[in-house]
Amino acid sequence: MKAWEATVRITQAAAKKRGNIFGMYSSPQHTEEYEIDDDLDEDEHHNGEVHIAEKFLANGDYYTGHWVNNIPHGIGKYWWSDGCMFVGEWFKGKIMGKGTFSWPSGAMYEGNFKNGYMDGEGTYTSPNGDTYKGSWVKDMKHGYGTKEYANGNVYEGEWFRGLQGGRGRYTWENENNYEGEWKDGVICGKGKICLNNGSFYEGYWEDGLPKGNGTFKWPDGSFYVGNWSKNPDEQNGNYYPSGEMLQEHADWDPQEVFNVDLKKCVVYPNENIYILPSQKMLAIDNKSYKVGDSSSRHRRTSVDGRVEAELGNNRLSDSGCPSSSSSPATPMRGGRDSNADITGVEEGCRRGSPLRLPKVVKRQGETICKGHKNYELMLNLQLGIRHAVGRPGPQPSLDLKPSAFDPKEKFWTRFPPDGSKHTPPHSSSEFRWKDYCPKVFRTLRMLFKVDPADYMLSICGDNALRELSSPGKSGSFFYLTSDDRYMIKTMKKAEMKVLLRMLNAYYNHVRSFENTLLTKFFGLHSVKLGPAQKKVRFIIMGNLFCTSYTIHKRYDLKGSTFGRVTNKPESQIDANTTLKDLDLNFIFKLQNAWFQEFIRQVDRDSELLEQERIMDYSLLVGLHFKAASEDNLKTPPPPLTPTGDRASKGDQLISDPNGWGDIKLGVNMPARVEMTERKNDNGEPQLVGQPIGEYYDVVMFFSIIDILQDYDITKKLEHAYKSIQYDPNSISAVDPRQYSRRFRDYIFNVFREDI
Repeated sequence: MKAWEATVRITQAAAKKRGNIFGMYSSPQHTEEYEIDDDLDEDEHHNGEVHIAEKFLANGDYYTGHWVNNIPHGIGKYWWSDGCMFVGEWFKGKIMGKGTFSWPSGAMYEGNFKNGYMDGEGTYTSPNGDTYKGSWVKDMKHGYGTKEYANGNVYEGEWFRGLQGGRGRYTWENENNYEGEWKDGVICGKGKICLNNGSFYEGYWEDGLPKGNGTFKWPDGSFYVGNWSKNPDEQNGNYYPSGEMLQEHADWDPQEVFNVDLKKCVVYPNENIYILPSQKMLAIDNKSYKVGDSSSRHRRTSVDGRVEAELGNNRLSDSGCPSSSSSPATPMRGGRDSNADITGVEEGCRRGSPLRLPKVVKRQGETICKGHKNYELMLNLQLGIRHAVGRPGPQPSLDLKPSAFDPKEKFWTRFPPDGSKHTPPHSSSEFRWKDYCPKVFRTLRMLFKVDPADYMLSICGDNALRELSSPGKSGSFFYLTSDDRYMIKTMKKAEMKVLLRMLNAYYNHVRSFENTLLTKFFGLHSVKLGPAQKKVRFIIMGNLFCTSYTIHKRYDLKGSTFGRVTNKPESQIDANTTLKDLDLNFIFKLQNAWFQEFIRQVDRDSELLEQERIMDYSLLVGLHFKAASEDNLKTPPPPLTPTGDRASKGDQLISDPNGWGDIKLGVNMPARVEMTERKNDNGEPQLVGQPIGEYYDVVMFFSIIDILQDYDITKKLEHAYKSIQYDPNSISAVDPRQYSRRFRDYIFNVFREDI
């Protein structure tokens, strides 16, 4: 082992014995004490040997600490002539590890560094007293973090390239608070603000103000729903009084929200860091580095390890990439550092990833605008749901009467264009609307914790639905709400009959098992259109992939092999492509407690489907890879327990790295995947490949879908026909009991306990 690789022992006593000013550095939150091995002599050392050095540099900079081959290596202190200072760990001339960087303004960063950048967990205190504690990437706040402002305001949530971006919570000193989406440091997207008088606004925002569909609620239960805008001419909506306060807020002006309620809800801007640690240069002569020709030039190295030669106003890096010091330090406004390697995807000089991920493309689906063939159908659907869900009714009871599950328990409503006593006027042609088992689905929405106003806004707001590009295998069409929260599927009559037949068992199952992986159903409706009274049936379901995470890979897994491969060239496979069993090259690793709960729940769900004579279902799996760089992908996830409760803020950081959304079985689940290699046995494809010991950290989403296929005469004939040509065990159409057994065997093979 080389001498400079010797262990640096940490102890306060020896640091004091040496009297080195770098022996200990501290802050109010943290103290690090270092000792240099006594065997290392400052006066007698050889090439490649660590020793103690004190350097008074020509430009006025000063360094004291471990030194090897004419560069800092180990523990050391560097003081720049402009007043900036770093005390901490060095590796071959780079700031690497833990340390403290301070500015002459009084600002200070204490935490992890990587290649000269603030990178990892760290705390930054600004000159005015603001404090940020959380995740950093390349000198920028990025990931989950908490910022406490000097005036008492607090933001806790996600950051993106230096600014609030994603989901987060902002609390003002007067106890008003906002929780929801952010973009570029301002409130933007969907969110909820709770005022200290008990009122709240929930809906869409733009540039820090309500914009678009939203609901304002008073403590007495009254609420106002409509389209919001700072411009009064664009503001419109309806007031819904509570039973006891029929006229309390009838004359209220929605502009009061802008002019009064939000007047003091100002989000304080983020400070600009004009001098970044990675931009600081080391004034060190180093003859071991070769830059340009061999003539004697003044050479300096930046703290991220790049060696540069000054040639007039241009600086060249030996990495072949443009240097971050090639221009004066610029403010971090917007945090848009074009050189920041956040995703690890290979681009230009960025480091490549050992895992090849499909490209991420734009949102799925075509927006249904005026002129679209299904535009009128969408309007009818939205009108019907607004009528059905917004209609006042008694509080749902979990103990439903048998009559609530009767398929004849349905209501027809006529919607003439001019309106009626119970329906509003509309621009569409006349249609008829039917609700199936409305009490059951209202109670299911309550069990799934769906707020009625939020449900209406998602489906019936001004933002149009999106139609997926092609129908599914069954011929059904799929529509997504603008916020991606709900999926609407057209149904065949046979599928509707299956759902109504099993609705009682499904309801009792959902009520008994909160962690069920079965598809969540929220409503069952049909519309009759035009003079021919063409009937279109709809089921409204939850969208598993409604998340702030990017879903990099998605799989539909059944446990069969016939036709279970994606017939697309690799160039056409993107992040929206649903892969199949024979495309899978991973084993999913869940921590012990979650794995045990997963096994129990898959057994329970499969037993229900088997009892209801259902087959052809599958496990839909989505994977978000936490990083695409080798350094970050191979660390095991922290221990979790199968519960959404979190005892403390510290537990929140452990169980939910992004600090948003409860982790539950199948949703937001930190896990690992291990790559596999599949071999063909005697010409037959191997269903599950062999693990090769290469791991990646992921966030997983999974659910059992397509649970409305009955093993009817059509499927029996399909089984008989295909069994003549192929191995009966390889096809999907098999008896429900055999299907359930095969499905579980396969799933419990690709999901394993992370030991």
